[in-house]
Amino acid sequence: MNISLNCWNEYDQLKSVLVCSPSTLDVPDAQTATDVQWEKPVSQKKAQEHFHNMVDAMKEHGIHVIDYSKHLSRQDAHLSHQLINRVFTRDLACVFGNTLVPGEPGTSMRRPEYIQSHFLFLDWFGPERFKVTANNNGNALEFGDVMVLNKDAVFLNTGLRSSYEAVERMKDQIFQAGFSEIGVIDLPRRPDTLHMDMNANVAAADVLIAKSYMRYLPVRILTETHDRYLMMEEFLFRHGFEVEWTNDIKHTVADINFLNLDPETLLISTKANKKIIRNHPKLKKKKLIEVEVDELEKGGGGIRCMTLPLERQS
Repeated sequence: MNISLNCWNEYDQLKSVLVCSPSTLDVPDAQTATDVQWEKPVSQKKAQEHFHNMVDAMKEHGIHVIDYSKHLSRQDAHLSHQLINRVFTRDLACVFGNTLVPGEPGTSMRRPEYIQSHFLFLDWFGPERFKVTANNNGNALEFGDVMVLNKDAVFLNTGLRSSYEAVERMKDQIFQAGFSEIGVIDLPRRPDTLHMDMNANVAAADVLIAKSYMRYLPVRILTETHDRYLMMEEFLFRHGFEVEWTNDIKHTVADINFLNLDPETLLISTKANKKIIRNHPKLKKKKLIEVEVDELEKGGGGIRCMTLPLERQS
């Protein structure tokens, strides 16, 4: 896999991204959806169509899109096709600078896809760039809870699916990758706060959009030598970000869960409330590429959840 792992932020031009096509299984009714913690029933035929909408939009933007399911062995593929959450690749790992760090699932239902993808990553990138056992002894860490803000700072959540114990175990890897500060927030443990990227997202090099309740939450600041607290807005301001609070807007998954394709362009769902993005003066001229992915969003995640950046041009 000829990819130079390189991600120092959320907004530089995206060059390579990992995805996974949806499962072949339908989620046939509301009760089944509730039992597997999805929002609504899903037709996988329609989900496949919406997946290709997203992939085609990225390819048309010149992005190398890798569907990891196509690289699995026949035995692994037989299981993988039946894993309904496998489309949410963001959680599997995260590129910090030039290092790919493995995640650890917060629910046993997702463990097989982590194991399968991690052995692929090990084969593709080697043990120096992907330390497959680095989080073996840690608790849950799903990377929908992580934002790489810039070359100095990482912002992450230890909520429903990620633990502070896992952060403690992996923080040295982040510092060794070249970052100097980690901000840790602890979101309420509810379905709508499952991950950080359902509540906040980087929309530009100096603007982060966030749900308004987050302004009341302190952030624990970790460096190699210090440990202290700041409020969220102060932490982000120190690293060059303004915060666009969404105030009393009633949110759907689509609103904040977008993907930066380059500094001028966002890939968003057709169901996203564009007023949220356009409200900040620095975002008014952003190019918005809209794709229909609502059948995929019924699984409880959006476009950011379904894309794992491997390489951005810094």
